[in-house]
Amino acid sequence: MVSGPSSLSLRTHTCGELNVDHVGKWVTLCGWVQYLRQDLFVILRDFSGLTQILVPQEESASKVKADLCDLTVESVIMVTGTVRKRPAGQENKMPTGEIEVLAENVEVFNVSKKLPFEIKEFVKKSESLRMQYRYLDLRSSRMQKNLRLRSQLVMKMREFLCNEHGFVDVETPTLFKRTPGGAKEFVVPSREPGLFYSLPQSPQQFKQLLMVAGVDRYFQIARCYRDEGSKPDRQPEFTQVDIEMSFVDQEGIRTLVESMLQHSWPAEKGSIQVPFQTMTYEEAMRDYGVDKPDTRFNMKLTDISDIFSSTQVEFLRSALDQPEGSIQAILVPCGALFTGRELESIKQTAKTQFGQRPLLGSLRLQCAELLESHGRPVRDPLAFHFLWVVDFPLFLPKEDEPQELESAHHPFTAPLPEDTALLFTEPHKVRGQHYDLVLNGCEIGGGSIRIHRASEQLYVLKNILKEDPSQLTHLLEALDFGAPPHGGIALGENYQVFL
Repeated sequence: MVSGPSSLSLRTHTCGELNVDHVGKWVTLCGWVQYLRQDLFVILRDFSGLTQILVPQEESASKVKADLCDLTVESVIMVTGTVRKRPAGQENKMPTGEIEVLAENVEVFNVSKKLPFEIKEFVKKSESLRMQYRYLDLRSSRMQKNLRLRSQLVMKMREFLCNEHGFVDVETPTLFKRTPGGAKEFVVPSREPGLFYSLPQSPQQFKQLLMVAGVDRYFQIARCYRDEGSKPDRQPEFTQVDIEMSFVDQEGIRTLVESMLQHSWPAEKGSIQVPFQTMTYEEAMRDYGVDKPDTRFNMKLTDISDIFSSTQVEFLRSALDQPEGSIQAILVPCGALFTGRELESIKQTAKTQFGQRPLLGSLRLQCAELLESHGRPVRDPLAFHFLWVVDFPLFLPKEDEPQELESAHHPFTAPLPEDTALLFTEPHKVRGQHYDLVLNGCEIGGGSIRIHRASEQLYVLKNILKEDPSQLTHLLEALDFGAPPHGGIALGENYQVFL
């Protein structure tokens, strides 16, 4: 049986595959009308590309000519004809730019009315219009390419995990009861008055239960949900590559992910080098002011206030004497780079968030953006800088109740072995076995080694997080039935570079 994109189809070829080797062949193409050119040519498009259809001018082909010339852009047709080489000088740089198809028969499947926007790359569309007519936006060559790139990437990941490393693809429930920890979950009404299901934000507890079940190595292309407002790097509904392993440590998880990305990385994006750089949370905050630093450029944060502490230079002295003195001191030496309006904007941002180290991280990125807007390249848009950030705090003060603690990652993350004793004395000092994967300043994955002993998990929930452990009885009971050490990661939860 013939296989390929045209098998089991009305067409013999796709619009993007014809070339000079097909000259003289009888072909059938199906697609959408991209352009109509002076009753002479029709440019036909499908997912694979474009082909120029030559409108016959002979009297004997008047019906074919009339059918083609009466079309509207984005009409759906099937054309049968002969491939021929274009006349000298009429070639172009399209993949099919050396040939054309002389139409000998046409069947019009559907005549399109005028679209709300043109399906052309150079036509700018608002994001709201693209979302309203998503099915039209997906016709574009860029979106078609993205969908197929995603499909190829996921297939390579599946092959890598299943065929090379013994993982099992397991689907987990998407309706469950609400449990504590993590982001807000969507609630779904049931038929029982006053009772609701919850859409789990991730398969976290289910994959831990699979480890207790002896599955050993689990993965899933998982649909996940968070009841949060949409942001450029976070949506209420998203997809992630979810992974869990038994009898593993941090290094094993990170090595697996690096190898998987190296195996599945698109060839046209270049190769990626492993192992990835590793940085502690403390180093990231100290040098970049953020736990997901963009390492494509240096410009590390340096506190220069001590250098000028005894300065007699009036404008520096004045800056350092203000409450946000260290910020002012940074801005003064940078003054030559920016306009007064830009400096004022940065200062206002500084005042809004003064006192928080992340402010300087935002300032660093804003400086890079301003430099680039003035024609001074800072970041290579074609570079891919992967980075592991490790040794996060296990707990952080709650925003509304600073005296109380909440999980920095989620309640099931295990402490570093050397910090375990601090759980019972100074829990705010405990570092967790949590690791984030960062790409060009965006968090694209995160995971941890889990707590696998019920007694330790119960203590964290009840004594540190002040959560009701009865809501997690199923997990605590499972951990008491011989849970192996285990850990995992989810890729794609924030940044859709993968999925």
